[in-house]
This record gives sequence, C-alpha cells and structure tokens, in this order.
Amino acid sequence: MLRHAIAPSARYTKASHDVIRHPRLNSDAKILLLHVQSLPGSTTFKPLSELAQKLGIKGRAYQKAKQQLVENGYVHEWRSQSGGGRWLTEQLVANTALTGEQASHVRETPPATPHAAPPVAAPPSTHSPTVGVPTARTAGGYEPVEDNSDKTTPHPPSEPSEASEPERPASTADPTLLARAERVLLSLRHSRRELHLGVREAAKLAVEAVKWLERGLSESDLRQALLAERPKDGVRSAVGFLRYRLVQKLPEPRTTPELFEPARPRELIECQGPGKKHTFRPLLDETECTPCRLIAVNTMYSEAPSPAPEPLPWRERFARINTTPTAAPGVG
Repeated sequence: MLRHAIAPSARYTKASHDVIRHPRLNSDAKILLLHVQSLPGSTTFKPLSELAQKLGIKGRAYQKAKQQLVENGYVHEWRSQSGGGRWLTEQLVANTALTGEQASHVRETPPATPHAAPPVAAPPSTHSPTVGVPTARTAGGYEPVEDNSDKTTPHPPSEPSEASEPERPASTADPTLLARAERVLLSLRHSRRELHLGVREAAKLAVEAVKWLERGLSESDLRQALLAERPKDGVRSAVGFLRYRLVQKLPEPRTTPELFEPARPRELIECQGPGKKHTFRPLLDETECTPCRLIAVNTMYSEAPSPAPEPLPWRERFARINTTPTAAPGVG
C-alpha cells in the first residue's frame, strides 16, 4: 500500500486514532462523531439527529450509529422536566469515551453560548479539572427530526408525587388489565429496538391498549398486532406509531353468541304398534314408539327365508333338454 498525506495548514480537525480505528463503531458513527467535533460552538446546540440528517444519515442508519456511540461512551443523554412541565433532553458528545460519572462531571460545567462573552482563561492552579480530552461538545435543545428521544415536547405539570412512582393517566379500566397492557408495551423493545418505550410513555399508551384486552383479545394477539407490518422507512416516533396503530386497528367488540333455544316437547300420542295400547312422546312424526319399531325390525330379520329347490341330477336335466320341442326351420 502506498500513502501520500499532506497535513493541512488550516480548517482541519484532529481525530483520535481510538475513534478512527474503533472496531465497534461503523462508518456512520465515526463520520457523525467527527462531524460534530468539527462544528463551531454556535451549531453544537442543535439535536444530534438534525446534524446527522444533514450528512444523509437517517432512519435505521442513524439509530444504529447513535446506539453504538451511546454503548461505547461517546454520547450521553439526560432527560429532565422544567418548572413549566416541558421535558428537555440534553446530549453530550465527546471525542473520547467517558463513563456515566465522567460525563456527569463534564455536564456540570455549562458550555459557552454563541451570545455570551468569551470566558476568561483561569490560571492553571485554579482551573477546574476536566475529564479526558477537553473537546467535549454538546448538542441538544431543539426539536429532533429522526429520533423521538431528542424531542422537546410540551407536557402538563405533574401532580406532586414520589419520584419513583410513574405518572399514570386516569382510567376506569380494570387495574389488572392496565398492568397487563403496560407489560405488553414495555416488552416490544425486545422484538424491535425502535419501539423502546419509557415507563411513563407505556402507562399513557396502556389506556388505549387495554381496550384490546377488554374486547377479548389475549396479550399475544395484542403484541402480534403491534409488531406486524413493519414500516419500510422505520419508526420515527415509537409513541406516535403505537398510538396510531392502537386506535386505527382496534378490532370490533366480540358479540356474544345467541343461546340455543330448545324446541318445545311434543304432546303424548297413542302408539300404533302391536300389543297393548300405550302412549309415547314422538320426536318427529313417527306413529310408533321406539320399542315397537325395534320389535318390528327384529321380527323382519328373524324370519328364515324359504329354502331354495334342490338342483336336478344331470341325467334328468339332460333328458328334459332332449324332450323340449324345438321350432322347425322356415322354408325359404
């Protein structure tokens, strides 16, 4: 192999060999990570999905690239709720792998905004310690394009409750059915990773999913209906996709089959069979009771048939044939 490389004098980005040669990052993940690293500070506040879209990385390709970056410590996310009830998603993109504790430490130092005054460099003795290479960039705060987890959607303020207890929508359905429906929704992630739901999201969708169970369908039927007919372009919003399918494909209520009404019994009639007169209740239009009809059938088959005549000896048969007159031939 021959190689000819000239280092540029300007407009270049230093890329770590650990990223370029990473065995568990595909080309989309590496390109996306290097692209974010090369952006100026004024553009790093956009969602990671929007930056990936400009590179042509969309749908399943973006989901896979982001998953690899998250699993290997290059992307970290935090979701929080503001005082007005809005949910915010913060993203941290680093050009070096960070643990969750290290990423939280970097998050505590607010990034510089485009309109803020440039920070004053602190002396080395008082400079805040950083983790890894000090080139971590953040992207978050805008509405996403491809990934639902990047969305900043309005949410009404929740009632004060314990932090560990998820918010559940009001419903008159059976709590047991609601729990079963929520369990089905949370299990979809094991079959299709793009249908990953949070606890609160599953609790809200369970109000629509429980209608399926109330109409007599099993949990297996509900799961199969939600996983069938996979969209060609992938699922952009798991919550929106599942809510649409739960409402639009809701089956009709199962009707209760009509109970069979037995026919009224017939009146007693007199049996026309032989023997002592008696009455019976016919099933159809018969005129004799069952015992009399059985006796008549047995009698018919019990009578011995008349014996067949014994065959004549051959001499007598031959003599009878010779004595039988034959017609005279006609005269032509």
